[in-house]
Amino acid sequence: MSAINFRGIIPAISVPFNDDYSIDAPELRRFAQWLAKRDGIVALMTNGHTGEVFSLTPRERAEVTAITADAVRDICPVISSIVCEGINEAVEQAGWAKEAGAKGLDIMPPHHWLRFGFKPEHCLDYFNAIGEASGLPLVVHIYPAWTRGSYSSDLLAELARNKHVAAFKMGEREMNKYARDIRKIREADPSKVLMTCHDEYLLASMVQGIDGALVGFASLVPGLINDLLNAVKAGDLHEAMRVQDLITPLKDAVYGAGEPTGEAHGRMKAAMALAGILRSGTVRPPTHAPSADELAAIRSALAHANLLPQRAA
Repeated sequence: MSAINFRGIIPAISVPFNDDYSIDAPELRRFAQWLAKRDGIVALMTNGHTGEVFSLTPRERAEVTAITADAVRDICPVISSIVCEGINEAVEQAGWAKEAGAKGLDIMPPHHWLRFGFKPEHCLDYFNAIGEASGLPLVVHIYPAWTRGSYSSDLLAELARNKHVAAFKMGEREMNKYARDIRKIREADPSKVLMTCHDEYLLASMVQGIDGALVGFASLVPGLINDLLNAVKAGDLHEAMRVQDLITPLKDAVYGAGEPTGEAHGRMKAAMALAGILRSGTVRPPTHAPSADELAAIRSALAHANLLPQRAA
């Protein structure tokens, strides 16, 4: 069904901005090409939370996908997230993403579901409409278990049997449900790909038997995350723990004790600038740049992982 190999590392990419908050297209092209060539990267994803999707207009989301897809067209495919409130809008934006060069779509729950909830048939109708209209492989973006936009294990099994669904972005952030969901999806269709999106506890989520990682954190530390996944797949727990020890201080500096948030994405973008990955760490309002204390913690964590450029060490 899918020409995309989801079994590896898929960064949800950051979007560089100019000082006036416009999209820095040349820097996005350069960054996308650099990232796509890192070991273990099998695709890039645009318009995720790490890409500050809620600060982008629908047309800007298509623009980001078009710039990225053109930049990496000879390297790897691009997946675009679809963040909409209804079926008609989702179908329209899926069409724009496909026209922009996306080869797959990551489907976030409509955000009114977070307040009002939804019926399973609402979800199935949503995926079927997008899949039929676009003809692209779909990724189920699973929201945390504590939200009203979370999918039950039985619904995930039903989605695993859906012909349009190729993969799952596993973001339950509640490990009992995470393990149960993995089991239910595997039972329903073992060919569907399972990818952790638990940026803040990668090792713990990888050892559950997943196939890859679709995480914003891979915009910053693609090599370390690839090393970690390879160690887990090889069953080398000592090596996996060594790599995680390099990641953990940076994870703490970016995400703290919580989940990824807008401010955390701002801290990660600042880390990318300090590491020489991006020209600038500019974020769009209402997200704020990190404080001086936060920047000091980020710099220290980058030094621990040996990720500071020589001039900044």
